[in-house]
Amino acid sequence: MSWTTLKNYLFQIIIAIASYSCNNSDVHLNDIQVIGSHNSYKIAIEKPLFNYIFQLDSSRAKSLQYTHIPLEEQLDLGLRNLELDVFYDPNGGYYSNPKGLEIVKAMGEEPQVFDNEQKLKEPGLKMFHIQDIDFRSHYLLFKDGLKALKQWSDLNPNHTPIFILMNTKDQVVENLRKPLPFSATALSSIDTEITSVFPQRQLITPDLVRGNFETLEEAILKKGWPKLGDLKGRFLFVLDEKSNKINSYLEGHASLKNRILFVNSEEGHPEAAFRILNDPINDFEHIKELVNKGYMVRTRADSGTKEARSNDYTPFEKAKASGAQIISTDYYVPSTLFQSDFKVSFGNNTYERIKSNHE
Repeated sequence: MSWTTLKNYLFQIIIAIASYSCNNSDVHLNDIQVIGSHNSYKIAIEKPLFNYIFQLDSSRAKSLQYTHIPLEEQLDLGLRNLELDVFYDPNGGYYSNPKGLEIVKAMGEEPQVFDNEQKLKEPGLKMFHIQDIDFRSHYLLFKDGLKALKQWSDLNPNHTPIFILMNTKDQVVENLRKPLPFSATALSSIDTEITSVFPQRQLITPDLVRGNFETLEEAILKKGWPKLGDLKGRFLFVLDEKSNKINSYLEGHASLKNRILFVNSEEGHPEAAFRILNDPINDFEHIKELVNKGYMVRTRADSGTKEARSNDYTPFEKAKASGAQIISTDYYVPSTLFQSDFKVSFGNNTYERIKSNHE
């Protein structure tokens, strides 16, 4: 047996052991720790446009210099957390023809092929990072991304639950197209698109976790999260937004009754169950406290490409030690856009584990 064959064989054994451990019948959803990606749909800004942005604001440009492999390939690697950004476009066509294409042409360059199928003209939520400048995505339609995830899940029905954070993009950026605002109706369209693709049996919803308790927070503090073995093949979606959007989403749905998304509400609110605290260094003690009480927490191992450029693993080590169940990174594989060996994973290139066996 060659060394390469032996390494591959040992790697498969490691993956099998990790999978067995994370499906242990005594393990609850909040007992695991997974690594996932940030802005998971994103394709790198093409070089001429990146250089243009770099000349205007080099720091901003560097923060945008990352890319991802397709969602299904991330899941194949073992990632179990994704982040998806959506723009509201109920009539279709609002985000067609981004300005960046014209900027590239004005530089005497030919832009890379973009939206040949004219997906952006279709009504519904769109999925990319920043209008006009960082618009390349493996799936321009949120619904197409969901369909890809469902297809992968159907082929891998025993997978560990996948956590998906949702950002609703309506920030106004100077000199860029003004996004359509995320009203209560726009927020509800996220639920509509998710349930048009996923049946209830493939979702972990607030209603499922709440059970017979009056509030979601009471359920997770008194009973806890469901057992992992009962949640195979499912997806849990979280609205990663501030209180104004959370309140709009909660309108008429106290404690998230009949809603699909969990929300980032502070402890003490009836809908509180999932917290997003992205600074594992400064928020270390707070994260530990929340996790010990029974909340789910997402934090980050890196941001804005800084840690990858300086090879700084301090936030990742603190994230692991904090007990946060979800750790997000742009570097589950090293960067292909600048020189760096920075890579975030657990031992033996794995991306999920049971927390109680470690920190």
